[in-house]
Amino acid sequence: MAAGAPRSVVRVAAGVLRRADGAVLLAQRPAGKIAAGRWEFPGGKIEAGESPREALERELAEEIGVRVQSARPLLCLRHAYTERTVELDTWLVEAWAGQAEGLENQALAWVQPAEMESYDVLEADGPIIDALKLPCALPITADRADADALLADLLRLAADGHRLIRLRAPRLSEEAYTALAMQAGPRLHALGSGLLIDRWQGVPAGTAGIAGVHLTAAAAQRIERSALPDAGWLFASCHNRAELERACALGAQALVIGPVHATATHPGAQILGLDGFAQLAAQANRPCYGLGGLAVSDAEAVFQHGGQGVAGISAYQHPR
Repeated sequence: MAAGAPRSVVRVAAGVLRRADGAVLLAQRPAGKIAAGRWEFPGGKIEAGESPREALERELAEEIGVRVQSARPLLCLRHAYTERTVELDTWLVEAWAGQAEGLENQALAWVQPAEMESYDVLEADGPIIDALKLPCALPITADRADADALLADLLRLAADGHRLIRLRAPRLSEEAYTALAMQAGPRLHALGSGLLIDRWQGVPAGTAGIAGVHLTAAAAQRIERSALPDAGWLFASCHNRAELERACALGAQALVIGPVHATATHPGAQILGLDGFAQLAAQANRPCYGLGGLAVSDAEAVFQHGGQGVAGISAYQHPR
């Protein structure tokens, strides 16, 4: 591309077909196409006058012979290739009619998200794979000063089936926080859950059940990427565009954006609303959780506004 030449933008709708066992469908680009031999989620260009949902239904019928019965937005992102920029509107499809087959001579494969690293997937689809690996619910522990009570909360949340839980315990000392993380991690791991920790410096790398690190917006402003762990998830909170850009520059794979609605944990904070959340999520290019004044029942509204799901404290508390 000549210097200064405008980069062409291609709008694409893609469908992530997910079976009941969690496997999703990948399609291999056939010979004669750009990036032949590489894998992607099936879909294609959004034609003039089409909505993304209309393009999704048409493309999946033409490419793999299925009729979409139920789909919801999963993730929208932009990716700059050498010659063009792709705007990818991705939908999670969990109900369809027909048997998927490669109608354009493309190979198909049903793959568990955890196994996708063994496939040469297009770069643009990386954040989609992250979204598929992450849950839609992100519980956060209540602000307690009692480590035993926090451990009980963590174990209850894991027993409830939550796969990822953030240990937020600002009233614990560094020593008490580290001890709790090291005690809770292996126990959560045994229950099929993982822990996101805010303070990781004292936790040995490789501790079972420690799934990653969560940065508050303030921590993200003062830390350098070299100081962060190399393994596991990196999450970050943000409340505005500047904080979002900083989190992305640090390489955060997922964001927690809020407050969406008024909440006692952020008194006086600027309220985003769902539309404000959607504006930030659209710039993120990675999975985003809504935080603040949201209930579990708000998950569908968050999905429709470009989010991964609901993060929160009170949303996941049992009635007492």
